[in-house]
Amino acid sequence: MEKRPFVTKDQLEAIAEKYPTPFYLYDEAQIRARARALNAAFSWNPGFREYFAVKATPNPAILRVLAECGCGLDCATGVELLLADRAGVSGRAIMLSSNDTPDEDFRAADARGAIINLDGADMVDCLVRSLGGRVPETVCCRVNPGGDFESANGIIGTPADSKFGMTPAQLEEAFARLATLGVREFGIHAFLASNALAPDYYPRLARLLFGMAADLRARLGVHVGFVDLSGGVGVAYRPEEEPCDIAAIGAGVRRAFEEVLVPAGMGDVAVFTELGRWMLAPAGALVTRVIHEKVTYRDYLGVDACAANLMRPAFYDAYHHVTVMGREDAPCDRRYNVVGRLCENNDQFARDRALPETHVGDLLFIHDAGAHGFSMGYNYNGALRSAELLLREDGSVELIRRAETPEDYLATLVG
Repeated sequence: MEKRPFVTKDQLEAIAEKYPTPFYLYDEAQIRARARALNAAFSWNPGFREYFAVKATPNPAILRVLAECGCGLDCATGVELLLADRAGVSGRAIMLSSNDTPDEDFRAADARGAIINLDGADMVDCLVRSLGGRVPETVCCRVNPGGDFESANGIIGTPADSKFGMTPAQLEEAFARLATLGVREFGIHAFLASNALAPDYYPRLARLLFGMAADLRARLGVHVGFVDLSGGVGVAYRPEEEPCDIAAIGAGVRRAFEEVLVPAGMGDVAVFTELGRWMLAPAGALVTRVIHEKVTYRDYLGVDACAANLMRPAFYDAYHHVTVMGREDAPCDRRYNVVGRLCENNDQFARDRALPETHVGDLLFIHDAGAHGFSMGYNYNGALRSAELLLREDGSVELIRRAETPEDYLATLVG
């Protein structure tokens, strides 16, 4: 797949005159297009809803666009619930999916009418305690089936090594206990893989969870109102990778639904997703400018962004494609390491990367940074997090988060 920026060099230079690099830029048109594609892929399920994972791109301006597209929000903390407030999202359009959840977060979610998703069997007691002895009418539980999770092409996840979820036996015990406490509607949730490009990941997961739902209804007589497939559907970070076909994935989930749930008399079960990465990664980029070049044993391009702005390459050795603006079609006949200024050798966006000839002053467009990019930022070496900008459908650019200042960094110091 060819990687092309969603803006031109002239557009970026004009933006950079007003908002100095580095900055994040998000494409509203692409966000809306991806939401339409996802909703169309699951339109066969009347109760379908995407609960966008707030942790991926925690900015109310982005969340409002998604809400306008019919998306709910998946929150992991009390502060993310506050972001949902800022975005105007409330009630069952919010899911609290967390682990090691403090009591105050349960209370905050309950006060908003959000759906609460319990990560462990012990969370039943925590929920009851936090709500003063009662439970909501609707509760979801996250299950971890253990072992390995395989696609047709091999293992794509090892749930047994994951801290998330409860065993199937614990899930049944939690459902039984919650039913006696007054829960009337149950949901099943699982998070088994991250950035899976295998097209059968969601359909296989759906078949597993649908089977559990049918079994629990038969064994306990409980009403399972929804199955949440969580996230995990990936994006093609590398040009040679094939993007996921969301329409085909939706059709695969439908087949599992019609083969497992419909015969069990459970054709009214809603399907939920939490596709933070798939929804936003391709619709956002980190824009940075080359400010130094150093040639030693490698040819280094020093840029004004660093791992504090985008830590995925440093943290995961993740690949992000880099375009030199204005040289999109030039031959990539040079090899560069693209690096930031932090006092850590892993502060490198690209190593030995084939790029066109590049010089100080050139703008670089770092692709697929719209999810788990800005949100994972930090302040090592006193590095300050960058601004976030939204490219509107009409071509205008809106500042949706200003860049941090030294005063912001120093503001929490005491003494």
